[in-house]
Amino acid sequence: MYDPTVARLTYRALLGRRRALILGALPLLLIVISLAVRALTGADDQTASDVLGGFALATMVPIIGVIAGTGAIGPEIDDGSVVYLLSKPLKRPTIIFTKLIVAIAVTMVFSAVPTLIAGLILNGNGQQVAVAYTVAALVSSIAYSALFLLLGTVSRHAVVFGLVYALVWEALFGSLVPGARTLSVQQWSLAVAHKVADGPLVTSDVGLPTATVLLVAVTVLATWFAGQKLRSLTLAGEE
Repeated sequence: MYDPTVARLTYRALLGRRRALILGALPLLLIVISLAVRALTGADDQTASDVLGGFALATMVPIIGVIAGTGAIGPEIDDGSVVYLLSKPLKRPTIIFTKLIVAIAVTMVFSAVPTLIAGLILNGNGQQVAVAYTVAALVSSIAYSALFLLLGTVSRHAVVFGLVYALVWEALFGSLVPGARTLSVQQWSLAVAHKVADGPLVTSDVGLPTATVLLVAVTVLATWFAGQKLRSLTLAGEE
């Protein structure tokens, strides 16, 4: 289910000079903000939770997920180079699974690691805030990568749709509209983080059992459907 050659090509595409700069911009901004906040307010648990929840988890993680998830396959479909990959004796689920693993790894590195560093800067992991939000970033990285990889296989405008989801649904509606929070990857990951946190600073509108089921279901279904879509692209090309 994992092909090293496909993985190497995907890593090379995702970590090219321009895309790496884009991926690194938000984590760098998070760390700069954390340093400034710590210098101005000192170590404060509530402030740390606000920064990590409001910027890192609500904005940075989904945007990085968009870049990594759609970038893992979308450009190859757009420029037609995916035909070369599909001509190889590789099972379509193997291609999708390999690209998903790469997208997850890239998203985790560029989101979870900076989240942990920012949390340690902000309050030294008081009340387990830094670790809790890092776990949330790790968990959400998996679901986001699967969702946006699927978007990359079904639409030529995957980045636009992904950003709309990340910025409008997750960051705006997911924070303000109670009903929308139930269908938010952010809230599902916060349910896991709430279990890790030592205190009431990290909360979620979704219970942990429900969040776990939804995270697994979305990841599995998005990956399966992406594989089916890639299979249909092959058939269309052969016809």
